[in-house]
Amino acid sequence: AHQHTAPAPSARWDWPLRGRPRVLRGFAPPAQPWLAGHRGVDLAAPPGTEVRAAGAGTVGYAGPLAERGVVTVLHADGLRTTYLPVQPSVRRGQRVGLGEAIGVVQDVPGHCPAACLHWGLLRDRLYLDPLLLLGRGQVRLLPVWPTHREHAGHP
Repeated sequence: AHQHTAPAPSARWDWPLRGRPRVLRGFAPPAQPWLAGHRGVDLAAPPGTEVRAAGAGTVGYAGPLAERGVVTVLHADGLRTTYLPVQPSVRRGQRVGLGEAIGVVQDVPGHCPAACLHWGLLRDRLYLDPLLLLGRGQVRLLPVWPTHREHAGHP
């Protein structure tokens, strides 16, 4: 059950954009890992907006992925934050501090009706709501289906 515990919000985390960005689309994980869903949050951000590391860590990836720039930062406790579409200003293996610039929002159509930053959080391969880092998210894990005995109608 360890991997289902939510990360504790603390002063180690902050928004990946300056100020309090507007959340355009929240975290809506799919009921099954292979189904479509929204595995992060979209924050309003015009192209060219500076993107910052939401927490200290090491850059795990910085480069193109499916025709858009992606930056991934590896943090303590097996946590990993992802940022896209971002034109990276960092490279793989580089240490970054909380709030340090990691790139700028790219002008890539498709993901959002208006320009946005898609911010994701994973623990190992489990997607979590990145707003949990700021004490604002919802813990929404995959549904637990009732056992046959619980819904068979027996008293």
